[in-house]
Formats: sequence, C-alpha cells, structure tokens
Amino acid sequence: MQAFTAQRTADTPDELWLCEHPPVFTQGLAGKPEHLLRNIGIPVVKIDRGGQITYHGPGQLVCYLLLDLKRRGLTVKTLVNRMEQAVIDLLGEYGVAAERLAGAPGVYVDGAKIAALGLKVKRNCCYHGLALNVAMDLSPFAAINPCGYAGMAVTQLAAFNPDADMETVSAKLAAQLQRLL
Repeated sequence: MQAFTAQRTADTPDELWLCEHPPVFTQGLAGKPEHLLRNIGIPVVKIDRGGQITYHGPGQLVCYLLLDLKRRGLTVKTLVNRMEQAVIDLLGEYGVAAERLAGAPGVYVDGAKIAALGLKVKRNCCYHGLALNVAMDLSPFAAINPCGYAGMAVTQLAAFNPDADMETVSAKLAAQLQRLL
C-alpha cells in the first residue's frame, strides 16, 4: 500500500484490495501500548494508519482503499461516512440493522462493533481501510481495548446470519463501496 501510494501519478487508477490476515494486532500511529491488555502470543505490528489497536484474523474481511481523494472530490470525513454507509448497507442486505456511533468511527450492531476503520492520507491519496468481522474467532479482542475503547463489545455477521460466506460478503462490500465512491 505504501509503495503503491508513493508511486501513484495523477493517472493511477484507484484500487480496492480485499483479503484476510493471519492473527495480528495492529497499532496505529497514535496507538497507546496500554490498550494491549495482555500478551496472548499474537504479534503487535505498529503501522502508519490512524487509530489505536485492533485485531485482524481469519474470517475477517479487510478492505484496503487506495484512492485519490482529490480526484474523487472527497474529504476524509466524507470518505469515512461513505465507508461506514457501505458496511451499513451491506449488513442491511443480510437483514442486520447497523449504525454509526457518534465520536467512534466504525459500524455497530446493538452497540457492539462489527467493523473498524483506519486510514492514512498522503499527497491527497489514502490507503488502509476497513475490517468487517464476518465469521471469526472473536476471543483475541478480549486482550485489547478495541480501537482504544475499554470494554468495547465486538460482534460479527455470523452471529446474525451464519450462512454468510466470505466470497459473497467480499463481492457485496466491493459493490457497495463502488456504488458510494
């Protein structure tokens, strides 16, 4: 992502990268080490996005957005809003009512975080993106204050729709993001 963004020109097409990661905690630039509550053997990687600490692992859909914000006429605030809306609309396709929480970027279902967001902007281009919990082991979240919030509950799509599969969810998220961006 860093190399892609550094080498971008005015003509470089925007891209969405969809993937899953092996178990890893990532800590953003402003991340405070005290938000890692205990070592459970999962590596902590310091990265250059905003935000605190979060967990990534199998069964979580990670979407990296490599966008030229200026070309798209987007502010960071507008981009965050549209990313959240894409997840809200995707979850709505599965009959799950999701929402934003004021002052806490991400997407929530019944107060529990189902999607986290974190971005980096350089030269009007962004990278990093969002992580949507689809069908994963949520227990590593108990070792951190997710996104810096002590006691933040987390949930996943499988809790509401156990038949949701990663391939379909990935395609639907990409379509929602393309529609809104």
